Amino acid sequence: MTNSNDAVVVTGIGATTPLGGTAQSSWQQLLAGESGISQLTADWARDLPVRIAGVAAVDPTTELDRVQARRWDRSQQFAVISAREAWADAGLVDFDQPERLAVAFASGIGGVTTLLSSYDTLNTRGASRISPLAVTMLMPNGPAAAVGLDLGAQAGVHTPVSACASGAEAVSLGLDLIALGRADVVVCGGTEASVHALPIAGFAAMRALSTRNDEPQAASRPYDKGRDGFVLGEGAGALVLERRSHAIARGATIYAEVAGAGVTSDAFHVAAPDPEGLGASRAISIALANAGASASDVVHINAHATSTPVGDVAESAALHRALGSSADSIAVSATKASTGHLLGAAGAVEAVFSVLALKDGIAPPTRNLDSQDDEVHLDVVRVEGRQINGEGIALSTSFGFGGHNVALAFRGDRG
Repeated sequence: MTNSNDAVVVTGIGATTPLGGTAQSSWQQLLAGESGISQLTADWARDLPVRIAGVAAVDPTTELDRVQARRWDRSQQFAVISAREAWADAGLVDFDQPERLAVAFASGIGGVTTLLSSYDTLNTRGASRISPLAVTMLMPNGPAAAVGLDLGAQAGVHTPVSACASGAEAVSLGLDLIALGRADVVVCGGTEASVHALPIAGFAAMRALSTRNDEPQAASRPYDKGRDGFVLGEGAGALVLERRSHAIARGATIYAEVAGAGVTSDAFHVAAPDPEGLGASRAISIALANAGASASDVVHINAHATSTPVGDVAESAALHRALGSSADSIAVSATKASTGHLLGAAGAVEAVFSVLALKDGIAPPTRNLDSQDDEVHLDVVRVEGRQINGEGIALSTSFGFGGHNVALAFRGDRG
């Protein structure tokens, strides 16, 4: 993509995260170096091996009509809240071409809390007590469907499911839909609501989660020598994409250009990353090629950086393979240290953060990095944010179980 009237741009953003109930409040908390991680005090968490998580800062039921809230799974609630914020931010409330509006909204797991609670109801109260809404609440495409219905989208409603790369892949799909002429406006993003005993127990059994139960805010430690796994989080992020000429014609504010995207797969292991970062590096290289950019144009990276011992090192290798010596001096932020890992929502939320980093000309700080791993050769932003060139390229990387790799390249708007 080039910076022309045919370029695809971001004109609206929204988010609800463990840091805040909106994109801007989450961003300000991130810049302040705050943490959204806390101890789980509910009875269901009492006997779990991991009792910490990034619970949404604002409960979604307080933001929605009571009837709507009852009809949507928590993942759908987050999706609609973030999409509504992005839609209003884009100034599209009066948009009157629903056949040119598409949705690409992802989730890694979908309505898992509805699935598990319905199964409990089945076992304790019988089949007759299962809600007639159970299926529409638990289906993986439920969040995208809820957003599409809420906004009246008729150009297609899509649900990429690629584990922790899902949200980023939804943004990539949004870019493609506009480039192919299938839509003029796409609301894309990701959502997840899986802070529940079974997902936590499952991830803990894989030894993927941090066990710092007594230090929740210090538990997510990307690139630190003392890291011991990720912290599960919940929430959603959304972006409104449209062609630059379309945005200019209606007088919209442009945050950034979606300059390119790269999507690859490892074919290496269902859960472990390729230690050499081959697939991940190809995704980054493809995104930059799409953007017509080189490594020297990159001013910021919002890294996947989950805080797992193997994953963080593999990503460092991938960045160096793709960017060469430039990787040594690019401002890298690992925002999961503050939000936790939002799984299918992570890529979308981090895309929002990448766009805001360019808009404000600042790379956010990374918490809890006290002693950087000797195998990680990156310039990670610590303690406080760092100024960057807001007209450069910001990369956002996302990788998921199954060997999914997605890299997004955003270019700062030049007016």
